[in-house]
Amino acid sequence: MRHVADLNEAAGLLNGGDDIVFALPVNAVLAQRLRLPTVDPAEFDAMVRLQVEKAFPYPPEEVTSDFEIIEQNENDSVISSVAVHNPRLTELAGPLLSRGYIPRQVTVYAAQRAASHAARGRALIIYREGEKLVSAISENGKLSLIRTVDAAEPKQLERDLPQLALSAELQGIDTDFPTVLLDESCLPLRDTIERIFAQRPGLMRMEAPPATVKLNLAPESWRKQRAAAVRQREWRQRLLWAGGAYVAAFLFFALYVVIIRLQVGHLDKVIRRDAPRVEFVKNTEAAWKALSPAIDPHYYPIEVLLHLFESLPNPEVRITVYDQSARNISVQGEAPSAALAYQFAEKVKKHPDLQDFTFSLQTPRILPNDHAQFRLEGKTK
Repeated sequence: MRHVADLNEAAGLLNGGDDIVFALPVNAVLAQRLRLPTVDPAEFDAMVRLQVEKAFPYPPEEVTSDFEIIEQNENDSVISSVAVHNPRLTELAGPLLSRGYIPRQVTVYAAQRAASHAARGRALIIYREGEKLVSAISENGKLSLIRTVDAAEPKQLERDLPQLALSAELQGIDTDFPTVLLDESCLPLRDTIERIFAQRPGLMRMEAPPATVKLNLAPESWRKQRAAAVRQREWRQRLLWAGGAYVAAFLFFALYVVIIRLQVGHLDKVIRRDAPRVEFVKNTEAAWKALSPAIDPHYYPIEVLLHLFESLPNPEVRITVYDQSARNISVQGEAPSAALAYQFAEKVKKHPDLQDFTFSLQTPRILPNDHAQFRLEGKTK
């Protein structure tokens, strides 16, 4: 925990993302202990607001108030009400507002101390705020009564603290305090307080951090400004995340392109390295294809002609002309009918020893004697 001289110095240490809780001194607020009939909780706010307007000499629109329930039964509710004059609040928070920092919560420091050190039962809490001594009575961690003393001399305390107890009794507060707490900075006053209340007060340190309290005196205009600022920060954060994701995607794509180019370059080198061998294989394949009619029995004219005769559908189908080159076969013949010519062509196409050729039959020409003259062409695959 770091100590600072004033709020100006503290504001200089903040940044835009800090979650600020602004605790007011007791001389900036009006604290009241109210006893109201127990009604619908939704109506408490209006009832407390009415009591505040009666006690505060300012227009209602210039006042912000809040409350906490100290205790409640079927008939009555004891309320801790706190209010602040907005111009006074703006003046106190000036070092924060001038830098654009809007507190999330505005509360009272005495309420934080009460919630931190005396969350149960009644307690009297005494500590310093600036040059003044604060005497605060709390019930179940909520403020009931607050007084300040201009001087912290023992004689002054002996006069003022009994008056505080009397005011508390008039408001129905039992002043037989089970707990009396004194801040460590006020240690010289410990004996005086012990004489007044006939019990030795316990010591309390500065809270780091103080307990959370419900009271929030932030004006409505502050809350709207803060909500707008929070939304703006959220959108800025989203844009940053989106920009980061875009940059990451771009870098990933750039890395992918670099890898692809490296792979392409590597493949180009392999292709150039293997090009002579590939060319040798292609030339060898071409040479073998050129020689295959001479060295492969499937291409021997006598073998091909034998398979053609094996495919004749009947003896009346005759082959009249046979011509064979390195890659082509031409067969002319005559059949008693066009159907037998087509039948011959189909048998040739299906012959297992002629599968290295692709055959096509031209349309047969009908002769005067009704025979069909055909021409069958074959090409190597």
